[in-house]
Amino acid sequence: MKLPFFQVDAFADRPFTGNFAAVMPLEAWLPDETLQAIAEENNLSETAFTVPATGDADYELRWFTPTTEVALCGHATLASGHVLIEHDQVRFRTRKAGVLVVGRDGDALTLDLPVTRVAPQPHSELLGALCLAEAEVFQSVCGAEATAIVLVEDEAAVRACAPDMRALRGIDLMAIVTAPGGAEHDVISRVFVPAWGVDEDPVTGSAHAALAPFWAERLGRDRFTAFQASRRGGRVECRLAGERAILGGRCVTVIEGSFQL
Repeated sequence: MKLPFFQVDAFADRPFTGNFAAVMPLEAWLPDETLQAIAEENNLSETAFTVPATGDADYELRWFTPTTEVALCGHATLASGHVLIEHDQVRFRTRKAGVLVVGRDGDALTLDLPVTRVAPQPHSELLGALCLAEAEVFQSVCGAEATAIVLVEDEAAVRACAPDMRALRGIDLMAIVTAPGGAEHDVISRVFVPAWGVDEDPVTGSAHAALAPFWAERLGRDRFTAFQASRRGGRVECRLAGERAILGGRCVTVIEGSFQL
């Protein structure tokens, strides 16, 4: 069996930046263990699988890391939109995050996600695993994924963060370390999810679904630019629209072919 395969750099304006995702459009769902085995074989942050849908969506969408299925993945949704969009927008029905919409915005794309909201809640074990002596911790009170935002002093502290990945693997959270940005961006962050099979995620759409309301309140405006300072790096345009986060970015297809099953 040959399956269509696309590898896309999302939140990227050129190859080898942003976050890589595999997009595999299917005609019907394969067994879950096969989907997971394909994602392990691809060995990317996420592999997105779609099948045609009816009703309120064009496609059903699921995402797998090399080790597990996840409830929400922003960059792989943007990548799926990049591959499948035909007109002004494409709608994806998901199992735990509702209907997600990817739309055109000039030569870029927008991604409409449900926000994740957080509240102050200390987590000394998390700070220890992140090797941070002092920081404010906020944990999710609503949203598709268990999330912690860790607020540090400045951009230098974000870039210098050196977690103990083995310790983080035992903490079932997406850990977002963030601070105000510098001259080129309003907000900077890094994202660590070893418990879900990815030590440091290059650019994370679902993290910005939490950062959008968090920073909109602190900046006093509903729009801002964000930079995720992984080794590959990526810029995300963020807008808060009620209980939705509208994220903007570009995608680049770097591989197109077939997966032999």
